[in-house]
Amino acid sequence: MWRSCFRLGAGGGSFPRRPCLLPAAPLGPGSQAESAPGLSLPRRAYAPPAERKKFYQNVSITQGEDGYEINLDHRKLKTPNAKLFTVPSEALAVAVATEWDSQQDTIKFYTMHLTTLCNTSLDNPSQRNKDQLIQASMKFLDTDTICYRVEEPETLVELQKNEWDPVIDWAEKRYNVKIGSSTNIMGPDIPSKTKETFISHLASYNMWALQGMEFVITQLKSMVLSLGLIDRHLTVEKAVLLSRLEEEYQASQSILESPMIVPIPLLNIFLSRNGAMWNGPTTMNYMNCGLELQLGRFLFTFAQKVPQ
Repeated sequence: MWRSCFRLGAGGGSFPRRPCLLPAAPLGPGSQAESAPGLSLPRRAYAPPAERKKFYQNVSITQGEDGYEINLDHRKLKTPNAKLFTVPSEALAVAVATEWDSQQDTIKFYTMHLTTLCNTSLDNPSQRNKDQLIQASMKFLDTDTICYRVEEPETLVELQKNEWDPVIDWAEKRYNVKIGSSTNIMGPDIPSKTKETFISHLASYNMWALQGMEFVITQLKSMVLSLGLIDRHLTVEKAVLLSRLEEEYQASQSILESPMIVPIPLLNIFLSRNGAMWNGPTTMNYMNCGLELQLGRFLFTFAQKVPQ
């Protein structure tokens, strides 16, 4: 599928009608998806209309001097701040073009989340530089979700140890740092050397990749889990579950007490001990978060090798 899309994009041809591969955002006044029903995304600086009548027939990709551009018929797509919409890689351009091509009679901006991310990267509405983006991500290390532990109940203490400790161990070995965990409300005392190492690591990426990274970190509230996800040590599903471990644990207790409540992913941890597995529906928050992480990792993956 992607290869055929690449050929179409490279030749500047129109895209055939097909289902949307990834969600995204707008062309018009803004690039925020706040009005999406049931969807929780980080706050954006833009607030576009929820819908707009479709004004184009064909979507294509052309390669310009600064990257890949999206064409709606003979119009070049622009950002909310009227900048030329140009992305650094063909794969990213294909994904954005697919979002626009998938719109029917009405353009539903709240279904176009990847375009939203790209608009934010291009317009940089908060006017942050690279150092500020890195510091925004680093703030989550001091309050990292998986570094805060409870002292009771015993089952949750054990669950956090069994599920979170291996990820921290992996990160400490992977980056040669010390992170640790704590039951203190102030959290663990992260060594300055660890922070310097992570700052140096983040600085190796360009602005596009850092935007995707920050998006992932904001969703997980965890630098450690985000690094695990970006390095593909963790799947999206696993990262979401680990970031919501305590919430899912509390919900699982209700499930065990009342089978009428919709099951959630953590139930599998309990069931697996008896050789069983739940394949039913999961909570909406869990699924939405997974979608957002896919988008953030997608932006990161296809932007990180672009020159600074």
